[in-house]
Amino acid sequence: MSESPVKALPFTIALTGGIGSGKSTVERLFAERGVTIVDTDRIAHELTGPGGEAMPAIAAEFGHEVLALDGRLDRDRMREIVFADPDARRRLEAILHPMIRAVSTQRLAASTGPYAILVIPLLVESGRPRERAARVLVVDCPRETQIERVMHRNGLPRARVESILAAQASREQRLEAADDVIVNDTTPDALVPAVEALHRRYLEMAARN
Repeated sequence: MSESPVKALPFTIALTGGIGSGKSTVERLFAERGVTIVDTDRIAHELTGPGGEAMPAIAAEFGHEVLALDGRLDRDRMREIVFADPDARRRLEAILHPMIRAVSTQRLAASTGPYAILVIPLLVESGRPRERAARVLVVDCPRETQIERVMHRNGLPRARVESILAAQASREQRLEAADDVIVNDTTPDALVPAVEALHRRYLEMAARN
């Protein structure tokens, strides 16, 4: 009996941007146009939620101190640990990244749209920005705008936001990796024409591929 053929992955755009850049808004606008969205951050939350597939390995590696009362990952505690210890970050990534990759590949393969968007917040930091995507789309905004947004959204002090930004790729590094850029420095409504133009362009590219 012959094996079932593996479904080819769709034409895929990798979407990335620093914290507070507005990735979620851009993601939503593409989703409203019928584009399949596979968000690796959401997958990570699923894997580390109550009963999540990654939780037994994380608890075995870091102890029950990183578990919340309902069994999910205590993200604040885990964040403190990995910021203080780069080796802890590598150990966490060794658990999560293969799982995230497997789930995201399954969801891309299940896509029924003309193209898909794979959201990877730390795409540039991975060192492999084009490994699974035909193009890289960066959501960009000034650093000060990022800081103000995250302070307002998350209630974090400025110093904490700056420490998060320092751990991410720089704005210049992301722009260097980009094929396409959406500048998000005003209001969400101002993003609509840019998203619509790229959507039409990606439809044409997907049709040719």
